[in-house]
Amino acid sequence: MKSLLLCLVATVGVVCAAPQVAYPDFGLLTDEEIVYINKVQSSWKAGRNFQPDMASTLKNMLGVDIEAARKYAEATLPVKEFLGATDLPDSFDARDKWTNCPTLKEVRDQGNCGSCWAFGAVEAMSDRICIASNGAKNAHLSAEDMMACCRTCGDGCDGGFPAAAWSYFDKDGVVTGGQYNSKQGCQPYLIPACDHHVVGKLSPCKGDAKTPRCEKKCEAGYNVTFKEDKHYGQRSYMVRGEQNIMQELYTKGPVEAAFTVYSDFPQYKSGVYKHTSGSALGGHAVKILGYGVENGEKYWLVANSWNPDWGDAGFFKILRGRDECGIEGQIVAGEPKL
Repeated sequence: MKSLLLCLVATVGVVCAAPQVAYPDFGLLTDEEIVYINKVQSSWKAGRNFQPDMASTLKNMLGVDIEAARKYAEATLPVKEFLGATDLPDSFDARDKWTNCPTLKEVRDQGNCGSCWAFGAVEAMSDRICIASNGAKNAHLSAEDMMACCRTCGDGCDGGFPAAAWSYFDKDGVVTGGQYNSKQGCQPYLIPACDHHVVGKLSPCKGDAKTPRCEKKCEAGYNVTFKEDKHYGQRSYMVRGEQNIMQELYTKGPVEAAFTVYSDFPQYKSGVYKHTSGSALGGHAVKILGYGVENGEKYWLVANSWNPDWGDAGFFKILRGRDECGIEGQIVAGEPKL
């Protein structure tokens, strides 16, 4: 029987390494890849989300340099210590526990901009303000403010660091702001929502959006000043380990995560995603809001920011407990100041 490990005999002994899995590569956004995914595994279903000519737009939307973001987080944020284990349910969905927090149910749209790092942050921050206040405060924090005004976070539409976004929340605060053209809050998102998808209601995404200028003022007609509208965090941190992440979700609410996107992920429709085919496209940031088990597969429940036409109404599930695509390696969160 052949060993599952590849071993090399060296002068100092035997050195063993796990073999690299060879994933077939069918190119980006191809029908051949969809057929292959649905044929070789039953964990998740693939289908057409993006138009075949949207490859460059898709890559522009991946705004996290995974290795650089990891180093930044480790250098700037402490790792949260969990002193005792909490009795956790087998499955958990934050939308069911905190029903009076509307932002938990929302799927935002980052447009054709690599601002995922800002979206994952302000989505989780908005949820946590509501959760920590027992529903007394509902603030839809502005991805526009975070993306355009955080100078230490990165380069706006050209990418940024999730950990830096949480530090910005602590130090500088974030104003409110709805989605594009919503007229909601102090600073709504200025980059138009656009269709990346086969079946959509909007104009197709074109090119790569440019980062808007930082404006430290609220839009006309909003009756609160920029300074008065700021919401702050008070302690940001990293969370490590499957059980600790589950406990954090169950007790404090959603967290932000970064992971590597492979060419099969954009084809996700339902089920528990696991890397099946294709090569790495880039890094992406998202909001994790729950966990569970489906058909024997443990998963994280995640909100994407590619609008509700993508995936499972804008959400997806990804394999839990194996650091699939690095999803468990860069969990950041924090406590809001009420």
